[in-house]
Amino acid sequence: MKLFTACLATETNTFSPMPTSYKSFFVARHGDYSAFPPFADSVVALFRQWGEARGWEVVESLIAVAEPAGTTLRSAYESFRDEILADLQAALPVDAVLLDLHGAMVAEGYDDCEGDLIARVRQIVGPQVPIGVELDLHCHTTQLMVESADVIITYKEYPHTDFAERAQELFKIIMDTVEGRVRPTMALFDCRMIGLFYPTQEPMKGYVARMKALEGHDGVLSVSLGHCFPWGDVPDLGARTLVVTDNNPELARTLAAQLGRELYALRHSVYPRYLSMDDALDEALAVEGSPVVLADVSDNSGGGAPGDSTFLIRRMIERGISNVGVGCIWDPIAVSVAMDAGVGARLDLRIGGKMGPMSGDPLDLNVTILGLQPNAIQYFGPDENRQNVPLGHSAGVTAHGIDIVLISNRTQTFSPEVFSNVGIDPLQKRLLIAKSTQHFYARFSPIAAKVIYVAAPGAIVPDFTRIPYQRADRNQYPIVDVGAI
Repeated sequence: MKLFTACLATETNTFSPMPTSYKSFFVARHGDYSAFPPFADSVVALFRQWGEARGWEVVESLIAVAEPAGTTLRSAYESFRDEILADLQAALPVDAVLLDLHGAMVAEGYDDCEGDLIARVRQIVGPQVPIGVELDLHCHTTQLMVESADVIITYKEYPHTDFAERAQELFKIIMDTVEGRVRPTMALFDCRMIGLFYPTQEPMKGYVARMKALEGHDGVLSVSLGHCFPWGDVPDLGARTLVVTDNNPELARTLAAQLGRELYALRHSVYPRYLSMDDALDEALAVEGSPVVLADVSDNSGGGAPGDSTFLIRRMIERGISNVGVGCIWDPIAVSVAMDAGVGARLDLRIGGKMGPMSGDPLDLNVTILGLQPNAIQYFGPDENRQNVPLGHSAGVTAHGIDIVLISNRTQTFSPEVFSNVGIDPLQKRLLIAKSTQHFYARFSPIAAKVIYVAAPGAIVPDFTRIPYQRADRNQYPIVDVGAI
């Protein structure tokens, strides 16, 4: 038996000013992770491990992953896509294909990169070879994807702590398909919602629990909810339920519709609570315990924001709020200056605000260098499946009682190590600012007295009624509220 695997993944903010180019991607080929060692913990690496444990030959093509940003250049997408397809052609015949994709990748001329890739894979392998696809839950789940693949499974959790669990689920269903134990059938239902939901909170937590409870019974193989990526202006924008059954398309359609309507009925209570800067700071300062974690959701580079906005720091300075840690500001220039100056140096430093109006004005501060860490890392996910996330060279600086972590790799804040790397003790801070929408939650919530979500100004303000969609269907909640679907 022969298994073919590949990964091509990025999340596209079509409103972002930063194009995603070929050089934006971290790349590994044919199972050699030396160019980017964190890929050793990737879903594709897990597919190899599980396939070889069954005695299968595993042909691993490309892993190419980019931090979310603006529209991918056509040449970059087509180059990676064609490399995967050429590797697949060379590997024929294969018995199964497993793809680790994102689901919200947009390139010049391609609104649905994943659907395009899966369809081309199908053309090569023919109708009988099972194709399984794992997607991020912030995906635009399209009919082309469903028509081209045999099984699609999205993450259920946000933070995405279940990527390995979902990969194992997908692997098992595809192996059962190859060996004739199941015959997957899929159905998709449009929930008529632009989604950004947190399964860490009710009522979404209970909804996800009900999804899981349906699996493994009465022929239901898998249940997924693609939330969508709200800052991707494409025709397929919107939350959709996806059900995989064993040779029962009618059950798949009925259950997908039932779950989709159930989600729509929760529309007035299922969205997260976001506060303005001042309301969030007031609420945080009223909490007796510490640290209070404030998520700066509007400057999350994981959603395509620059990661260098200064609005919240400036407001805390204006209000005289101190004993604060801020992680992280993407500013390679400031990091370079700090690395040259050395720990303990005191100097004037311009921080952040470099990428345009969405980043705010730069902060000109007289700072002291607290700590430096070459090639720093942070962690994502639970300890049993923990992934290393490179920060690049990192510096900790302090001014006005606010400790700021500066990084040279653009990435969101996942774990408290961003602070401890550079000599800042996060447990001793009254407030911790995390530039992230929700992925910070897995590793920050255990130390937090309270978590507060802040809708500061920035590139991905979480008010979907204000997003200037041109191509997406605007007849969806919360832009339009109809009684039922």
